[in-house]
Amino acid sequence: MKTLRIGYIGAGFIAKFLTVAMKQVRHCELTAIYSRGGAEDIAAYAKENRLGEPKIYSSVTDVCNNCDAVMIFSPNYTRVAIMEEIAEAVKAGASVKGVVCEKPLGRTVAEAEKMVELARDANLLTSYFENQLHMNAINNALSQLRPQQNVMGNFTLARSTEEHAGPHSAWFWDPTRQGGGVLSDMGCHSIAVCRHILTPEGKPNTFLKPVAMQCDTSLLKWGQPEYRKQLLDKFGVDYTKTPAEDFVTGIVTFKNPETGQLVKGQFTNSWMYDKQGLRLWMDAIGPGYAMEVNSLISPVEIFVGDEAAEGVADAETALEKSTASRGLLAVHSNEADFYGYTTETQDAVDSFLAGKDAMLNFEFGAEVTFLVQAAYMAAEKGTTIDLTDEKIKKELKSYRSLISQGKGADVLYS
Repeated sequence: MKTLRIGYIGAGFIAKFLTVAMKQVRHCELTAIYSRGGAEDIAAYAKENRLGEPKIYSSVTDVCNNCDAVMIFSPNYTRVAIMEEIAEAVKAGASVKGVVCEKPLGRTVAEAEKMVELARDANLLTSYFENQLHMNAINNALSQLRPQQNVMGNFTLARSTEEHAGPHSAWFWDPTRQGGGVLSDMGCHSIAVCRHILTPEGKPNTFLKPVAMQCDTSLLKWGQPEYRKQLLDKFGVDYTKTPAEDFVTGIVTFKNPETGQLVKGQFTNSWMYDKQGLRLWMDAIGPGYAMEVNSLISPVEIFVGDEAAEGVADAETALEKSTASRGLLAVHSNEADFYGYTTETQDAVDSFLAGKDAMLNFEFGAEVTFLVQAAYMAAEKGTTIDLTDEKIKKELKSYRSLISQGKGADVLYS
């Protein structure tokens, strides 16, 4: 069986998580890493865990010449420039045949479409990494409910929430570099997974057509003086001048093009969830049946008292984004697999080795970006926007939210 040689561009938090996931993925090895902060740590981890003997390279071109598939894990504001370098390397004869991009594909519709265009022009296979659509907890529930759907009809409402206490890196908090706030960061997950859950069995992942979007963005915690100071002191980000939303909720309406039925996806995301840690909660309701996933309901729980907690250095040992090292704590014995990182990586590896795009390709990623930007637009306009309106579609092609322009104070403090 052929092995897919993988190269990394980006060596931060998500790259480390996906390297852990790679321990459970077959037919691949890590061979090249672009020289950024954290590259040495990932290379050492890969060697220790027999994931490959990666070398660290000082250029994107060199990475592309030493792998079959390159994975873009670098910060959002670097993605288009990185993709341009990859495309040039391919045209110059680099060995790379496929490209992966971690969500979001672009900070704007224009950026996402540019990523699609560059990959297409370079004749590259693509994989858009949106891990929650690969979660076994979701897909196993869907599989078990298909007989009920065949009798009763499909889901009519899906709800998805992702929440934690805030990002690790300064650039994530900066809307001008990240592309917004929690909606850009995590709303992409929730909107995409709602559509996935609502999609009838056997239909492509873009089968349901988005027809309307309503949304509200708010700054509920990190705009308060005490917490603004924390951000400024820790990350150098000034939310008195360029704030981003830390809470978002909205509803996207989809239409089944075959039956005309309207279905709803409700999304809620926050950077102010000061509980056990990262919480993923999804549910869906159909006629006579339902499903629910809650990542904080774990088969493993531990308790740490105050005295014992003094010896704990890292609260995230048990759970991503955990803010507590004492009390009753949920534990995931295999976070990488639970969150879908293992399955999405295996899908990309298997697809690229078979010479085809992954289940979620760049075109799908561009659609997710379109819906996220539509949500920002709906929040700014303070109304439900019609996604079938050609004028709205045209406006979204060049749209950049006020929050991502650094004008969030006009939206969030007014």
